Amino acid sequence: MSEPADSSARTAFLTGATSGIGRWSALGLAKAGYRVIAAGRDRQRNEELRAWITARVPAAQIEGVTADLSLMAEVRRLAGHVRERAPRLHVLVNNAGLARRSREVTAEGHELTLAVNHLAPFLLTRELLPSLTAAGGARIVNVGSVASDRARIDLDDLQSARNWSMMRAYGRSKLALMIATFEWARRLDPDTVTANVVHPGGVATAIGDVGGGPGLAWRLIKPFLLSPEQGARTTLYVATSSTVAGVTGRYFKREALAEPNPLAKDTALAAKLWARTEAMVDAARP
Repeated sequence: MSEPADSSARTAFLTGATSGIGRWSALGLAKAGYRVIAAGRDRQRNEELRAWITARVPAAQIEGVTADLSLMAEVRRLAGHVRERAPRLHVLVNNAGLARRSREVTAEGHELTLAVNHLAPFLLTRELLPSLTAAGGARIVNVGSVASDRARIDLDDLQSARNWSMMRAYGRSKLALMIATFEWARRLDPDTVTANVVHPGGVATAIGDVGGGPGLAWRLIKPFLLSPEQGARTTLYVATSSTVAGVTGRYFKREALAEPNPLAKDTALAAKLWARTEAMVDAARP
């Protein structure tokens, strides 16, 4: 059973919190004094996260919630829970992400990589806007990837039904996430809510453990990558630093501003992608 919410605490909600960058981001937010609502796919791992954080921050307020972000119905349920628990939400970190070696389709008919990496963050953001705007000075931090830097968007094949490859689908999903983030920044008052994208660097997480040749290559380079703790630094910087207060619609790498893919600045493309995205997430509405 959840503990009563502390309405006076600054609250942060993040996805993909039980491992990798998300785990260290959750810890950093707790250390910064935020009440943390942490979403993961497995109830036991949520409990393990809570124990891991409270062992390091005994006064931490940490609540785990379970959801499958590949399903928009689950995303709506999750958002409803967060709205109830946090009428004022100060930080939203869309951290959950995945890559797959072969093309998979969800029970709702969405390509899996796009569903988790783009559709779920878009829908969560939209559903949580009442809590974000009520907080005043809230921050949306979307965890992107350098894979977006040279990616391309095919509006007629967002679901990657043609010419599938793992990296093409992953890069496309992260570029879509970035385009939508910048569009959120244009639509929202920066004094009320900011929206930015971060690339955490090359981080040794489980995202590349996909088996086969790609999985082997990932295992070989892992020892040379950043640790998840190091990878969380840019997320935490953009989520909490006073230096970036009011900064919106920007791309950060290693705690510094970076130049995004030029497509991310194309407002006409953004409008079309936004419409396609809304149609996809609303198609799953009961």
